[in-house]
Amino acid sequence: MTTIWSTALSILEFILAFGALVFVHELGHFIAARSNKIEVEEFGFGYPPKIFKLFRAGGTDFTINWIPFGGFCRMKGEAGDTLEVGSFAAANPWRRLATLLGGPITNLLIGMLLIAFLFTRLGAPDLTKVTITDIAPNSPAAEELLVGDIISQLNGQPVDSIDKLTKLVKPNLGNEVTLTILRDGKPLEIEITPRLKSPEGEGAMGVAISNPVNKITYVQAIPMAFVSTMDQGYQMLMLPVRLISGQIATSDARMVSVKGIYDIFSQVQTIDKEATAVDPSLKGLTVLNFLAMISIALGFTNLLPIPALDGGHILFLIPEILFKKRVKPELEGRVHFIGYVILMGLMVVMVINDILNPIILK
Repeated sequence: MTTIWSTALSILEFILAFGALVFVHELGHFIAARSNKIEVEEFGFGYPPKIFKLFRAGGTDFTINWIPFGGFCRMKGEAGDTLEVGSFAAANPWRRLATLLGGPITNLLIGMLLIAFLFTRLGAPDLTKVTITDIAPNSPAAEELLVGDIISQLNGQPVDSIDKLTKLVKPNLGNEVTLTILRDGKPLEIEITPRLKSPEGEGAMGVAISNPVNKITYVQAIPMAFVSTMDQGYQMLMLPVRLISGQIATSDARMVSVKGIYDIFSQVQTIDKEATAVDPSLKGLTVLNFLAMISIALGFTNLLPIPALDGGHILFLIPEILFKKRVKPELEGRVHFIGYVILMGLMVVMVINDILNPIILK
């Protein structure tokens, strides 16, 4: 009974947390639409069917709906079916662009602010340095390297990011390389041979790496959180390239559904509890970090030029902005409908995969 109750509570917490991120996305669209003189016919808490109308303000019905997950923003003429004054379709392309960007930017902003808060509590990573956080037994690194070593060069080439180290190691698999490290502030040179084939879950050298953490102030946190947010977007965009090039094993990366995100969330909750048992001041911070990552991922994913997503709608604005040629609403609607059907089909496949092959954090 205790297990059932804890699982139910975990699911409820996930629905509330993930739903809140979806809600602020729609709130971003709402604020952007109103700021650009586009009428919003309904702003819903949760998804239809509607339970009742809370109130009406500024021409907008604020409603409570049966599915308690996120929310929605229904703008006048968003389907392109009316060109009346105040409709989405009647607004100039720049106002429509700003409205479409409102949701993703809000997610990115929320994620950035959460990261800034975490930086002030935990410290911020120095993205220009690479430190060793763990070493696998019987690996090339086991004899010479220590946890806490900072890798500054590989064969004389500067290592100023995790990406740079990965790129420098790849062409040297099976060959001896010279690592320049900083240990207790003193430079040392270490000879090491990255493995051609590594055991599952281990890298070529057998080390886990990250960026060293420094304590920072609130003033320092915001710009560093912005850099971290943009870096997550870059990592997302580069993931397909790294999978194709073999920099990342296919077993270490995959698309996930809401089911997969929940599986990760529940494990993050467990990690958070374990961290709290060691240091009570860390309570909730691991979960908060995960939610920041999800918010940022939602923001960047919605900006992808895929039909039915915000980025897909933005794509159809480009001809109008650049060439004053508006795509016919009927054509755009059909493309978005097809995109929506494909996305829903892909979502079903991902849900099935996440059920048959649950995600287990390493």
